[in-house]
Amino acid sequence: MLRETIRSLAEAKIAPHAAAVDEEGHFPQEALDALVASDLHAVHVPEEYGGAGADALATVIVIEEVARACASSSLIPAVNKLGSLPVILSGSEELKKKYLGPLAKGDAMFSYALSEPDAGSDAAGMKTKAVRDGDFWVLNGVKRWITNAGVSEYYTVMAVTDPEKRSKGISAFVVEKSDPGVSFGAPEKKLGIKGSPTREVYLDNVRIPADRMIGEEGTGFATAMKTLDHTRITIAAQAIGIAQGALDYAKGYVQERKQFGKPIADFQGIQFMLADMAMKLEAARQLTYAAAAKSERLDGDLTFFGAAAKCFASDVAMEVTTDAVQLLGGYGYTRDYPVERMMRDAKITQIYEGTNQVQRIVMARNLP
Repeated sequence: MLRETIRSLAEAKIAPHAAAVDEEGHFPQEALDALVASDLHAVHVPEEYGGAGADALATVIVIEEVARACASSSLIPAVNKLGSLPVILSGSEELKKKYLGPLAKGDAMFSYALSEPDAGSDAAGMKTKAVRDGDFWVLNGVKRWITNAGVSEYYTVMAVTDPEKRSKGISAFVVEKSDPGVSFGAPEKKLGIKGSPTREVYLDNVRIPADRMIGEEGTGFATAMKTLDHTRITIAAQAIGIAQGALDYAKGYVQERKQFGKPIADFQGIQFMLADMAMKLEAARQLTYAAAAKSERLDGDLTFFGAAAKCFASDVAMEVTTDAVQLLGGYGYTRDYPVERMMRDAKITQIYEGTNQVQRIVMARNLP
């Protein structure tokens, strides 16, 4: 029922705008409005804070179905979870009440600020600092590659509070867009997901109350990594949705396109391509759903499964979307058809929330 609901919403309210969102690079406001109206913009927020209380698998299905129509739009529910999960996992009751309520209502979005110009895969090498000043912390630094920056009201920001301790000297904070000293760089000019703004976040003597720290001092990096164990599964879901959209379109196309006097779907070479695409996609989906179940149960092997789902699903998405372009031939290479957009959108799923090379390191260190 959930899949049918979100699919019909995505096809009616999100898909019609997907090409223009990509072409013009504007934020998919129509998608946000439609998702908020149906209470599907942040389904993961627990009921006690006004949310829908959806479990990890339901959240995956929402993201997957939105991504099937428009990858940029799927970053609304995905990044709302990424940005707010540190508060859910480690935040005080006061923080949860203050920030999860507006998120659940659709009054605010939540972004996640971990990466920096010189700290990507080596996130523990960050330079953003937070210095205690009485009942406040003062933050200074630059965060890069921040999804939905400038649109989101709230930001989970990781900053160094004790430079001597490396990863154990990093703390997490909630920063608000309206805090004095917060500003944003120009939107990045990207290959795909063009409707989701990616910008630098500048923190210039941003002074925030001490109770905006998420969890204890020095626990920020551990919270950041724990968050990614859960949210990498949402990137897998996004990858699956993009790939499913491409496969669905290619499947319809080859049944209509005629060459040598018959539909090209009648040729075995085409049939084998479609069979491989569908088989790999279903394998990725099953791995992702299994990982989502582990996320919900907090299983001990979640770290491995989160990394495996993200890595496998995104590699499959890149392969499936590339094959979809191939199946459409010259038409696949033009912007008149959606598969080239899907191929460009798929690429980022191999990179963000930890490159697939990093995922393989994570898997190797956490073999079940």
